Amino acid sequence: TTLRSGYTTGTCAAAAAKAAALCLRGETCWAVEIVLPDGEAVTLPVEMIERLSATAARAAVVKDAGDDPDITDGMRVVATIDMGGTEMTFHAGEGVGTVTLSGLQIPPGEAAINPVPRAMIARAIREVLGDVGCRVTVSIPEGETVAAKTFNPRLGITGGLSILGTSGRVLPKSEEAWLQSLLPQVDVALAAGLTILYLTPGGFGERAAREELGAPAQAVIQTSNFIGDVLCAAAERGAQAMVLVGHVGKLVKIAAGLFNTHSRFGDARLETVAALAAAEGAPAPVVSALLDLPTCEAAISILDAAGLAVVWD
Repeated sequence: TTLRSGYTTGTCAAAAAKAAALCLRGETCWAVEIVLPDGEAVTLPVEMIERLSATAARAAVVKDAGDDPDITDGMRVVATIDMGGTEMTFHAGEGVGTVTLSGLQIPPGEAAINPVPRAMIARAIREVLGDVGCRVTVSIPEGETVAAKTFNPRLGITGGLSILGTSGRVLPKSEEAWLQSLLPQVDVALAAGLTILYLTPGGFGERAAREELGAPAQAVIQTSNFIGDVLCAAAERGAQAMVLVGHVGKLVKIAAGLFNTHSRFGDARLETVAALAAAEGAPAPVVSALLDLPTCEAAISILDAAGLAVVWD
């Protein structure tokens, strides 16, 4: 079955802004055409249009993320245009966050509306009203509650969600999009001057990094299954040192060269432990015992008993 793609919050905000601009020009339009960054024109339905005054209007588009399990699917994205001034400015309304830390694409103090969505919104408004000065406010009602379930609090984005999207589309169950959502943690940590990063696939490792290793909260980077990809990206961005923290079963996969630790990419956990034990001189019965274990965790006591704890190093 072919999965259906959808549209980003940035595309929805641009469509809502265009509908609001048309309203200011005296037109009511319940569907608008938006040009995506790659030049494709798409049409989105408009859920609400309201003229607020002679110089202000707002409109809303309901986000359709297609078949992607996107946390913002079905949420209402509202764009309000207030005419005036000499340039176009962007502001965070209800449920849209404000950037407070350095390292992201938008500087601290600005609305968390990323550069590509800003460009899409500006183009949509100018198509209707020309090169005008105006104040553009983007809102996502209930966005602040939903943002608590995202990486925004970790990235220092307060008050709500980010308006995102580089292609304008939401690709269903895209692992690349998932990976890209993890990398801003690295940028924020490095911008804060942290040179040692603690990479962990989940909550177990995060607690260990903080409680056992004394890692600053901002230095702990959640990687999910993309430990290797985040490791490479952090190195490319200039991280001076990285500590991998997590459950032994995940870290052994990294030792085996599996940079994505999802089970579909391979296992080889106990085979790796057994091979490394053999390289350290483990007798055949110990190697056989390791290969027969149900979990990697169970290997700890066997290696300890054999005086082979060095295998973990």
